[in-house]
Amino acid sequence: MSILSLLSSILLGLIQGVAEFLPISSSGHLAIAEHLLDMSGASDIPEFFDVLLHLGTLLAVFAAYWSDIRDMVLEFFRGVSDLVHRTTPTPVPPARRLILLIIVGTLPLLIVLPVKDLVEGLADNMYFVAGALIVTGFLLFASDRVKKGRKTEKTATILDVLLVGVGQAIATCPGISRSGTTITAGCFVGFERKFAVRFSFLLSIPAVLGANILSLKDAVEAGINWGDVPVYLVGVAVSALVGYACIRLLKMIADKGKFGFFAYYCWIVGTITLVLTIIQ
Repeated sequence: MSILSLLSSILLGLIQGVAEFLPISSSGHLAIAEHLLDMSGASDIPEFFDVLLHLGTLLAVFAAYWSDIRDMVLEFFRGVSDLVHRTTPTPVPPARRLILLIIVGTLPLLIVLPVKDLVEGLADNMYFVAGALIVTGFLLFASDRVKKGRKTEKTATILDVLLVGVGQAIATCPGISRSGTTITAGCFVGFERKFAVRFSFLLSIPAVLGANILSLKDAVEAGINWGDVPVYLVGVAVSALVGYACIRLLKMIADKGKFGFFAYYCWIVGTITLVLTIIQ
């Protein structure tokens, strides 16, 4: 008998697809479920399935931004060829410049690696999680009121993407939304709203791939129940489809500057979490 039912696989895929992309902090909600709602083991799913779920949402990013990713791959090889022949075009093609921006934006995550266990341990502190959700709400609220920028991959600076990357590094803390923080940071440094969303999700690719590579070894060592793989794949398909829909939704919301609903949601959940923590 499968240790992971088909219904559970679908439910987990649904949660992964929604929480990975909407700016509500999946890590914060998971911590609340475990510590305040007595759902012990809420994150206790097979490690291999956890890796696959994240890869499912990564597929959603690839589907939503396939043309960008294709262009970047082609420009990477053209760039290597130009380096060999010492013939760099002027100006640099936008897709090639976007590769550099994503690399630079990913660098701040390296600072988090030495304190990874400490950051993950913050999930046990409900006061911190509640406060982080409230802070996320303020970030989303502020992003609606920032003057619309015009910067894209053609004009964004190294400092701009470093600041967005710092936002992504801060968002490794439970309760801080990765997508909400990086999109808000992009808006604050003057990114065009559509580019802020696009850059946020493209920036997630190396972050998710890196995290999965680090987790894959542990998952293999923990053992893979190959009989459950068909059930796993159903959850992966759900996370990919729901994730793609959420990316499309967030693109529309961000372009119109309508993050207010998520801001109020984060404030309500953060406040309830704080009250429940004090009572307990």
